[in-house]
Amino acid sequence: MGKEVGVLCHLTSLPTGKISDSKKFLHYLKENNYSKWQFLPLTPPDEHNSPYASPSAFAGHYGICSSDIVGDLAAESYWLDDWALFATITEQFPGKNWTEWPDDLRNRKPESLAKWREKISPEITRQGIFQHEWLSMKQQANEMGIELIGDLPIFISHHSADVWANPELFQLDDNGLPTVVAGVPPDYFSETGQKWNTVLYNWEEHEKTDWHWWRERMARMLRLFDIVRIDHFRGFHSAWAVPREAEDGVIGVWQDAPKAKIISELVDVAGDEERIIAEDLGIIPQQVVDLRLQFNLRGMAILQFGFGEDADKSPHHPDNISAMQVVYTGTHDNDTILGWWASADQLTKSNVTSITGETDDVAGSIIELAKNCISPLCIIPLQDILRLDSSGRMNVPGVEKGNWQWRFAWNDLN
Repeated sequence: MGKEVGVLCHLTSLPTGKISDSKKFLHYLKENNYSKWQFLPLTPPDEHNSPYASPSAFAGHYGICSSDIVGDLAAESYWLDDWALFATITEQFPGKNWTEWPDDLRNRKPESLAKWREKISPEITRQGIFQHEWLSMKQQANEMGIELIGDLPIFISHHSADVWANPELFQLDDNGLPTVVAGVPPDYFSETGQKWNTVLYNWEEHEKTDWHWWRERMARMLRLFDIVRIDHFRGFHSAWAVPREAEDGVIGVWQDAPKAKIISELVDVAGDEERIIAEDLGIIPQQVVDLRLQFNLRGMAILQFGFGEDADKSPHHPDNISAMQVVYTGTHDNDTILGWWASADQLTKSNVTSITGETDDVAGSIIELAKNCISPLCIIPLQDILRLDSSGRMNVPGVEKGNWQWRFAWNDLN
């Protein structure tokens, strides 16, 4: 039996989509013996509400706040000024990328930024409110024996405070535009791959600064969460670089990344490898798995991926899952179990029922499989606990609009 069971439910999926709803949800988790609550990224989302292409790697999403108490931001000096300037200037130039701002702002001329600094206190206040609400909630969760799992997207948006303030850390041309963007080649999530339009790193510059930006980013995450899931962990080994003008992720090249050098820095900041989950989904070469295990990091297994034609060899099949994986029934990028089951082929279904037996509650049966894996931790999306069909799906990868909208109602939990 898995020692611990947690729930994946993004904050915006709570009935009002606000931190203030958390108290009631924490009681639900506690009453049902869930000891982990996993979120998607809590940085400000993009215009399509995606939390994976944020204008900041550090800032909190003020849209989930509802109080006016300002928390202590003393530990946040590394990023706060740049973010507040960026957010304030962005409001002045709506719809414009930072490369289209007046030259003095685009190039961060000190005398121009000094004038804008007089206008940033409202954004500083907003970040202080996020800080107070979030850390108060985290304290309550921890006192109830519940740990929070955060999500660190490996890449960030080109139109972001981080790229504007530190252009040398990213692969940009002389005009400040990305030379290539991040993505993934075709895999079981998408036949045409994915083009994310997030920027790729100039790793040589990161190394010259002793990985300062990355160390600060990880430290910020570990102030907000007990455990951090690193999204697209394979990007620390190699990244799929897609031409900026490409339509999708089919055409690209693999670029080498720093591998052990960067991971050792993040583990050092965490102080304990148990505080990191490495998302290693997709078509993953053995070298990436070896790199993860070199640092004793837990990867991920997704039961929905474990019952296809390669079930006997799949690392996602219950018989093949190891204690060095966190097991999930699905992620935010998957359909719900019921949605998946409705479109599954006969081979997949017979591979499932050969273990579960015939069942009227396929979601419940697969949740039980997850709980009974050798993995010490399993995480269940709330939509699967609630037995929802595809209407509860959070995201369809590669589709820009219509995602990230699902919310439950309190009476759904009864």
